[in-house]
Amino acid sequence: MSPPNDPVARRSPRMVPFFERVMRGQVARNFRALRVVKPGLPNLVPDRPVMVFTNHPSWWDPAVFMAVTGLLFPGRAGFGPIEAEMLKRYPFMARIGVFGVRQDGPRGAAHFLRTARHIVSEPDRILWITAQGRFADPRERPLALRPGAAHLLGRCPHVQAVPMAIEYPFWTERRPEALLAFGPPIDVAPSERPAALAGRLETALIDTADALATRAIARDPGVFDTLIDGSRGTGGVYGQWQRLRDRLAGRQHMPDHEPRP
Repeated sequence: MSPPNDPVARRSPRMVPFFERVMRGQVARNFRALRVVKPGLPNLVPDRPVMVFTNHPSWWDPAVFMAVTGLLFPGRAGFGPIEAEMLKRYPFMARIGVFGVRQDGPRGAAHFLRTARHIVSEPDRILWITAQGRFADPRERPLALRPGAAHLLGRCPHVQAVPMAIEYPFWTERRPEALLAFGPPIDVAPSERPAALAGRLETALIDTADALATRAIARDPGVFDTLIDGSRGTGGVYGQWQRLRDRLAGRQHMPDHEPRP
C-alpha cells in the first residue's frame, strides 16, 4: 500500500532533470570543485535499490546529493527525507523526490519506515539519508547515527547500503572544496537485528569519514576524480585585473591561487 502523500507519485520526472542542472550550477558557482575519492562509487548490483547513508556537515548536503545523483547513479530515481515543517515551507521539493518526516517520536519513525520501504520496493531507486539527523562537524566522533537507516535495512535486506562521507574544506583557493568518499556496500543478513546493524553502519561510515579526512588534510586533488569543476580565481575587480595583466604580458592566465598540474 502506498503511504499518504506518496513521494513516488508526487515526484515529477520532468522537473527532476531541471533541478539537477540547477544544483550542479549552484555547486559550480560556490565551490572550487566537487570531487570524489578514487576509485569512486563501488560496484553495485543494478537490479537492487540503493540507500546511501551519510554524515551531515552542512546545509549544502541535499544540494550535493541532487547534483551527483544523475552523474553517479544514472537511471535511478532519487528520494530523500526532510523535516516535515521544512517541506511545508518549500512544497515544490516534493516534486523532486523529497518527502517530509515528522520529529514526533514513534509516529514519525513509523511514517518514515513506511515511506522508505515503499520507495525501495523497486530496484531503480536510490534513497539518500543524512543518517546523523542533525548538522555535525565532519570530524566529530562518534557519529551517533539515528536508528532509522538500520531499522529500514532490517526490514529490507535486499537494499544495497552504501556509506558516503562528505566534507567542505578550504584548501588554497577562495572557494571551498566539496569532497566525497564512498565505502564498500553493507551486506545485510535477513535475520540481523537493527541494533547490530546500527553498530555496523556507524563503523562503516566512521571508516569512510576517516579516510576522507586523511585525504582532505593532504590537499592532493590527484587522489580524487573531479565530478564538477567549479569557480576559479579571486573574481571581482582583482580577478579582472589579473586577467588583463596576463593578456598584456602575453602569458596564459592561470586563475587558481596555486596552479596545479
